[in-house]
Order: sequence, then structure tokens, then C-alpha cells
Amino acid sequence: MSPVPSERWSAHYADGAGFRRLGATERALLTRYAPAPEGGRALEVGCGTGELARFLAGSGYRVDAVDFAPAALERAADDHQGTEGVRYHPHDIERDDPAQLPHQAYDLIVLRLCVAFLGDRTRVLNRLRERVRPGGVLCVITPVAEAVPEQRRGIALDEAEIDLLGAGWTSADRHDVDDLAVVLLSGPAPARVTHTDRGRPSPHALTGAGAVVTDARGRVLLGLSVSGIWELPGGKNAAGEDFRDAAVRELEEETGLVADASGARSAALLMDSVHGMPRLTAAVRVAGYTGEPTVTEPHLIRRWEWHEVADLPTLGRPLFTPSAHIIDTFWPGLLPDLPPVLRYPIAADGDHGGSETGEGVMGPG
Repeated sequence: MSPVPSERWSAHYADGAGFRRLGATERALLTRYAPAPEGGRALEVGCGTGELARFLAGSGYRVDAVDFAPAALERAADDHQGTEGVRYHPHDIERDDPAQLPHQAYDLIVLRLCVAFLGDRTRVLNRLRERVRPGGVLCVITPVAEAVPEQRRGIALDEAEIDLLGAGWTSADRHDVDDLAVVLLSGPAPARVTHTDRGRPSPHALTGAGAVVTDARGRVLLGLSVSGIWELPGGKNAAGEDFRDAAVRELEEETGLVADASGARSAALLMDSVHGMPRLTAAVRVAGYTGEPTVTEPHLIRRWEWHEVADLPTLGRPLFTPSAHIIDTFWPGLLPDLPPVLRYPIAADGDHGGSETGEGVMGPG
């Protein structure tokens, strides 16, 4: 069995390894753009051995430093006993409840050299945004993909990923430091989700299926396309292929998740039009699966993330219109201002429902 991420990172720190030292220019930027207010409180996420946390404490903050690697926290505490203003806490920012963080709100939250390692970074940043005090700052410091070797691409963000960090904020102030981007986010302002299409579809196939998949906590899987659009797993069905079979097949092809079509349920057929052509999409709920989401088609999808249902109306990028209609099928009224769609509900025991007259229900979503 492979070790869990916290075990791998704990071994990294137990072997005496660390990360890039905090540079003088980084210190100067934090001092200038995120000075400690009187009684200011800061949170460092992924604190490692605590170098940044100690700098923030020396700048006047009371600092909570969290990491999920026990060996990192042990080194931070052992090597720097007596440091005032810093408290170290074990916390997995992706898997633990945000309510377990030491305080409800902070004047400064910093994620240094760790955002690229977050699988569900959109959700994590949404939860951290909720803990920034009025007038406070969330700071992300990350290597830039163009400046690192290809074999180390996983430690860095590219320009599109850096741009996405600003979603949900009124201000995203970027500074480049050597091969690092220092992004200072302020003014939490979740934006209403918009809906868009990916261009003119192939005229030979305008039918397909979209899969709603949730994890154990009820979070919904969405992929960020290379064009910057969030979408559910799914795609066109082959000739003679059942919508449920298509949804399960596309799910595995796009994400690596394996599901049984017999456990999937088609809830509705959704008809709209794109570029003057009719488009029919089946809304399919996949009940169970095995595996972890993986980007298997990087030419189409940049990353897969689990999203809280409550966050879906405030995504930082547009939502693919058929995906929005499917989400509205399972969570009616959640998404605002949906374009019109004809909705044909399907009986729970099969894929051949709909009204006997063949009439659909026309609505905004």
C-alpha cells in the first residue's frame, strides 16, 4: 500500500530535507503589502519547518502555523523553542474540517510553495477566503511553470492557473520574484457563475451524457477545461450506446474513475440548442465508483476538483451550459440565470421516461 501524502511529506522532513529558503524580496513584499495591524493574526498553511511563520511573528503577527506532516511540526518546534508569537498545529487543509483551524478569522493567510500540491485547490481557497478578516489579505507564493524544468512541473502553476487564483476577489496584486509569483488577494467577492459553450459542436453527434459524481462528503466533481470552463465528466454517446453506459465510459476515460452502469441513474433528458443545432444531454447520477480522479486527457482537461455544492453558484470561471442544466436537475434552483432548456424527466427505473405526449418542460434550467 502506498503511503498517504502526509506520510510521504513527513518522511521528507524526517530525512532533514526542506524547501527553498524565504528570500529577502519575499520578506520585503510581505512587509510592504501585508503589514501586521495592531493585534494582527496570521495563518500559514503548509508551514514546514516554520521559517515564514517566525518571520511573520517577528513582523508583529500572532501566528498559527499548520501542516499535515508531523515531522515538519516536530522540527519547527524543536529547532526553534522559545519563539514567541507562533503556535504550531497539525491540520490537513484539504481533508480536515475548516472549523478545526485555531481561529475563525485572520488578517493574513499565506500559502507558500504548497498550492500546486493541492488537489482541490478551488475548494480550499474558497474556505480560506471565508476566514479572511475585512481588510485582510490571502497571499499565495508559488513557483511559475515556465521557470522550472518540465520534470518538476508539478510544483508550479502556469499563467492560467495563477490567473484563476484571483477568482472571488476584487483585487489580485501579483509580483514576480525570481521564478516565483507572489499573489496578494484582497476584498473577498465571490462572483455569480456564468454559463458558456466551447464552440460549434461536430454536426454528426449532438447527443451525449453528463455524469454527476460526488465524494463521501457530497462534493461534486468538476473538470477545468483547457479553455477555462468548468464541466462535469461526460461526452457523446456512441451509436446504440445507452446514456448510462456512455456516462460511465466517459467518466473512466476522462478521470480514471471506474463505475458500474447498473448503479447509475438517468434523471432527465435536456434539450437545448447551440449554434442553431439541437443538443440532447442526459443527466446521469453515478452512485459509486473506485479510484481517484486523474487527468487522462490533458489536451482537454487541465485538472479535476471536488467542489462543495454551495460553491457552485460562485465558481470563478464559466460553467459549461449542459453541465449547468444537469446540476440544476439534481439541485433545482441552485444556479442563477440559466439559459432555457427543455427538460424531460425520466422514471427512476429506466431510461425511457418522459411524458406520454412527448412534451417537455420548458424552463430556465
